[in-house]
Amino acid sequence: MAELNHECGVAAIYHLSGRGRSPMCTEHGPRQISRVLPRMLLDIQNRGQLAAGMATYDPDRPSLLQIRKDVGTVTEVFRLNHREKTEALMKQLAGRAAIGHTRYATCGQDDREYAQPFERVHIHKRKWFSFCFNGQLSNYGLLKERLLANGDHHLRLDTDTEIIMHEFGRILSRSTGPVDWVSVLREACGGFDGAYSLAILTAEGEMIVARDPLGIKPMCYVHEGPLVAAASESVALLNLGFENDQIKSLPPGHAILVDPEQGVRIESFMPSEKTAHCFFEWIYFANVASTLDDRSVYLSRTSLGKELAMAEREFNKVDLNPEDTIIVPVPDTSKAAADSMAFELSIPSREGLIRNRYAGRTFIEGGNRKAKAATKYTPLREVLQDKRVILVEDSIVRSTTMNVLLDRIRDVGGAREIHVRVACPPIIAPCFYGIDMSTVDQLIAPKYFEAGEDLSDDAQQRLADDLGADTLRYLPVEAISRAIGMRSDQLCRACVTGQYPTPCGQHLYQIALDNRGASVDQQRTYEQLAAAIEAG
Repeated sequence: MAELNHECGVAAIYHLSGRGRSPMCTEHGPRQISRVLPRMLLDIQNRGQLAAGMATYDPDRPSLLQIRKDVGTVTEVFRLNHREKTEALMKQLAGRAAIGHTRYATCGQDDREYAQPFERVHIHKRKWFSFCFNGQLSNYGLLKERLLANGDHHLRLDTDTEIIMHEFGRILSRSTGPVDWVSVLREACGGFDGAYSLAILTAEGEMIVARDPLGIKPMCYVHEGPLVAAASESVALLNLGFENDQIKSLPPGHAILVDPEQGVRIESFMPSEKTAHCFFEWIYFANVASTLDDRSVYLSRTSLGKELAMAEREFNKVDLNPEDTIIVPVPDTSKAAADSMAFELSIPSREGLIRNRYAGRTFIEGGNRKAKAATKYTPLREVLQDKRVILVEDSIVRSTTMNVLLDRIRDVGGAREIHVRVACPPIIAPCFYGIDMSTVDQLIAPKYFEAGEDLSDDAQQRLADDLGADTLRYLPVEAISRAIGMRSDQLCRACVTGQYPTPCGQHLYQIALDNRGASVDQQRTYEQLAAAIEAG
């Protein structure tokens, strides 16, 4: 999973005026509650490390909305390792409301223009706004084609973020009085197919936080007295000082609306007839300390470990003698599952791989995944030598990292046997909702497994042989819903089943299958959508 990345994370905070002072304020008071925002972004830095930014609102400055964004980590963008520079930035950005973003890029990764929040400046305050979002619109190609059809419009950037901004702007341009943001969301999002959790900040001092009707991407919030805070993960709110029972998940299809005069309300803007929560949030993406939609990430991963242990007993082909057999997690997100599996099987769990946390950033990687994989983990010979190693991993996506890792565990670590156990089913289909795998050819599993088929021993062993492992076993699809504690029809499992929760997602999958082996890139897949729907 070191080779898989998420799109981004979103955070927002607002301290209402004239309603007392929240204990979450810094010494600078409610008018500078924006100072808290970088701290929240640090807690969701796991969701994106290539760019970061924030927008703030202050009614008493000429620039009602002020933005700071750039390529880099949160620490780099906000100069958090330099006290004087941080203080200067925080004074410049001071405001009673703020929204922020951490970004993983699938395009324009070294371009500041792609960093969020985006801003649409307008002379009318009700039409001036900043916004950021987590997710991906699977019908981006259709929306783009429709927008550009008459030749009167132009897009500067090749991103669905700009499409969303223009959709909001188009609707706002017709308004002649106060803006009803529920209606704006309803009209704009009614044409969206895909995943989105977003935060909007307007020049009139309104803040809107919304979640798509399928709830594909997470969004958590707290409303306590004069303070409203929201983030893609609960850990960002927990670390502000809120209690677990104060933190709630925003229901799918709902929006939090904060108005400086009217206060706070939560309303539905789109009907939510079913949910399709991304199961990868619990398996990999989310911080292990987070709770999403009332399901603990840590407990879900420990349940996956129990599933691995049950499957291992059923497999019954590996000597589980604790004298010379150890379980080793691939750092870091596999640790909870590995420890749980080890406990269930009464086998030691050991940290046989040490992750180099400073190898990941990356203007110098040049796309060489093998070189990155080789420097990211250091095998400990003192732990691995002459051992039968059961290596626990979250998932195998492209196989590059696993290939290199197995070689290093055997050659550098001196392991006698390596048995790979994957706390996830095979990834056999692309994701069109915000994970950077949009073509079938990017994936290793489709070479061995077909959608809808049971996992065969022969196919798993062929993959093990090709990777250089003694054995390899995946979890079955049904184990995911058991571990998370949700019904299968409440989760998006498209990447392991080929069954997508939205029409455009399903269309894109068929296009991806048709393009298999044709060296068609991700962007071309989206551009082919309109033609495919028209032909269908």
